[in-house]
Amino acid sequence: MTFLYQLAVLGAPTETQIRDLSQCIATALEKFNLRLGHEVAWDVLPASFKPHQLQPSAAVFFGGDTLDIANLEELLERGVPVLPVVSDLNKPQAELPEILQPLNCLNYAEGGAQRIANALLECVGLLPYQRRVFISHHHGEASAAALQLYEAFSARQFDVFLDTHGNEIDEDVKALSWHKLYDTDVLLMLDTPSYFDDRWTNAEFGRVLAKGISILRVSWPEVTPSRRSATAWLTDLKTEDIHADTGLLEEGALEGVCLKLEEIRSQNHAIRSVNIISNLRIAIQAIGGKMLGVSTNRAMHMQLPAGQFLTVYPTFGVPTPVLLDEALNHTSSPEQSVAVIYDPIGMCQKGLHYLDWLNTHAQPDSWIKITEASQQFEHWGNH
Repeated sequence: MTFLYQLAVLGAPTETQIRDLSQCIATALEKFNLRLGHEVAWDVLPASFKPHQLQPSAAVFFGGDTLDIANLEELLERGVPVLPVVSDLNKPQAELPEILQPLNCLNYAEGGAQRIANALLECVGLLPYQRRVFISHHHGEASAAALQLYEAFSARQFDVFLDTHGNEIDEDVKALSWHKLYDTDVLLMLDTPSYFDDRWTNAEFGRVLAKGISILRVSWPEVTPSRRSATAWLTDLKTEDIHADTGLLEEGALEGVCLKLEEIRSQNHAIRSVNIISNLRIAIQAIGGKMLGVSTNRAMHMQLPAGQFLTVYPTFGVPTPVLLDEALNHTSSPEQSVAVIYDPIGMCQKGLHYLDWLNTHAQPDSWIKITEASQQFEHWGNH
């Protein structure tokens, strides 16, 4: 069976903790039309947990007196999120292996299985606010199907953006579209005969291609594919897949598009995670520091050459001050330095100027461009 996401339970959980956590995750997945043990792998106390690199993965590690740490060191080196769970936040040294002690811990007494389930799902991008899709279509074609897909994706807990304004829109409205486009996981391209004749869909496709965001091309019957879309994922529609009178997709075709989007989105999340972790590991090692691991809220824990600890929170889309506030609140130690990592490519100039202003005045040294990570880490090392 091919899984889209992989989760594991490690350490020393009780049978009750395993049962409660399984139930919480299974219930949460129902909202996405996903099933635990089917689309989402669920490994309980495996001898070793070796998730596929192109599938989002995370593990929870229950602390205790007797622990089998399996291939824990390998998981941390790979950047697989590991969530340490303790019975008391004052007892990580007593309940956890030394290798996990620098990471942010969860207290099982505060929120129990539900809190841990939410943290695991967040690490693999399966909370509703993390699931973003942008529907790109020519407004003179496929409008009924676009609205149908909007409803279908929304029912599966995606945050869907569908531009219904057409060509005659002002700059402020289009700026919102570009913002949403930059912040998306997947562009769903409804490839109808005039798709590339429309200036806005043409621009949407070009911007997404430049940014490296995944594209799902839903091809209408008898459309000759453009060479520009050669790298996009493909779902071909047949004449019988589209209702002749209404323009709506038949149920089987609609379900196929939804499943394909889920598959692409999971791989996109995994690839972006691998890329940012690899870039940050290279950046910290370049100045003589080291990566310690990834934990709750996808926090990346690092140790600088002089011994200071730094926690960085990556964002795949548009970074916000709210994200930094959440990062500060999730950090286990108030003395620990915290920052948000973001990719500036594709961001509008207003957004970039705002982040530069925050980094200079309101929240100094809290925002790191992935392209400048080595210089920033070296600066922290000289504090």
